[in-house]
Amino acid sequence: MPVIIIEMWEGKTDDQKRRIAKAVNDALIKEGGFNPETLHVIIHDVSLNNWSTAGKMAADTKKLGESSYTK
Repeated sequence: MPVIIIEMWEGKTDDQKRRIAKAVNDALIKEGGFNPETLHVIIHDVSLNNWSTAGKMAADTKKLGESSYTK
């Protein structure tokens, strides 16, 4: 029973999350031969206030326009 946990910044729409989960699911079926009925994809939306990269809080860098992670 593979469980894939995706941690990403909050803000993606439900439709985007559906497509992400399907793409991950499809890749595991194709590349790993897993049974789709046993695959679980869990998406954690993380607040920018709870994410830090290189010692800087994501919320601060986003305000400054420094981050390229929000595409």
